[in-house]
Amino acid sequence: MSVNVLIADKFPEEKIANLKEQECNVIYDQSLKEDALLEALEKEQPDILIVRSTVVTGAMIRSNSQLSLIIRAGSGYNTIDVKAASERSVYVANCPGKNAVAVAELAFGLILSIDRRIPDNVAQLREGKWNKKEFSKSRGIYGRNLGIIGVGRIGKEVIVRAKAFGMPVIAWSRSLTEDRARILGIGFCKNPGEVASNADIVSVHLALTDETRNFIGKSFFSKMKPGAYFINTSRAEIVDEKALQAAIDEKGLHVGLDVYLGEPAAKEGAFTDSIAGHPYLYGTHHIGASTEQAQNAVADETVRIVREYLNTGHAPNCVNLLERTPARWMLSVHHRNRVGILAGVLDVVRDAGINIEIMENLIFTGDEGACARIQLDGKLSKDKLKQINDSSKDIFFVSQVELGR
Repeated sequence: MSVNVLIADKFPEEKIANLKEQECNVIYDQSLKEDALLEALEKEQPDILIVRSTVVTGAMIRSNSQLSLIIRAGSGYNTIDVKAASERSVYVANCPGKNAVAVAELAFGLILSIDRRIPDNVAQLREGKWNKKEFSKSRGIYGRNLGIIGVGRIGKEVIVRAKAFGMPVIAWSRSLTEDRARILGIGFCKNPGEVASNADIVSVHLALTDETRNFIGKSFFSKMKPGAYFINTSRAEIVDEKALQAAIDEKGLHVGLDVYLGEPAAKEGAFTDSIAGHPYLYGTHHIGASTEQAQNAVADETVRIVREYLNTGHAPNCVNLLERTPARWMLSVHHRNRVGILAGVLDVVRDAGINIEIMENLIFTGDEGACARIQLDGKLSKDKLKQINDSSKDIFFVSQVELGR
């Protein structure tokens, strides 16, 4: 059966061909945004939606009764209404780590641009000016302490490049331990403030969550060294932009940004964020993941997600499934692999007013024996267990155990 896939952002043609090989009916229109995307979702009724930077709202998700999977062809997924997707039983998957090298490269591009004032050099040459005296002043980054906030895939790639430049690295991350830091060959910091106090350059590589929103603020900047460099290629919302601007003015911080709170949703347009014109800012246009290598890697991962989803029903990299369900009891039904047995079991569970949280039916070698493992949010009585056991001559035995004992 053909599956409808709507792609609402730029996507490599050869990867679209790969999707068609999976018997997907692909509707490709990279211009779809806002009302146009809502209209397309209502009209085309795709089973799968693929986006990059396009915003996917709750109204869009609710407009399509067929939609079962949204793939963010990138790592972050803050542009998708995940809550609305979860309420409608729609998987949301992403492609983590596939742009890690590209973002790490840009982070170092910003560091070098600040230190050697490369953009200013270029600008004056284009104006026909030669100013070697001014641009010969540079600190150099060899031996400078690089502080990293967030040691995920991108943070690890930054560490590799920092070592190549001869920079000692110190870091903090929620998942980082002293032992892990030792393995990575970096210094361990107990908290973000310790990074701020000891780093000559700070680079932020956190995912945006409710916990990390405005995570880097006044307190953090107050601990940074005067004149230090601050790099953010992750998400603008992680940094308190007003506190950052104050730190630039008060402490002479030099800043490299790829993300901004007021950045336009469109690819081109006016940009009036006050921080953009600051002489101590070296900025890029949210292009961290925008290399051919990264985009091809992300597209390959997107195709893999679609392929596995169609073949197994499992959505790799799904971000909106509960890690721990409310299930408290495990019901195991050992039975012959016959038609209708599980229907009788589920009738009993339903009549008991107990909800099923997770269910799987395992088949043993030879395709004769099977075991249904059903996680429940309540305990079945002995009478209900006996009723299940007696519901079919093809049931061998029934057991129930409390989870997490």
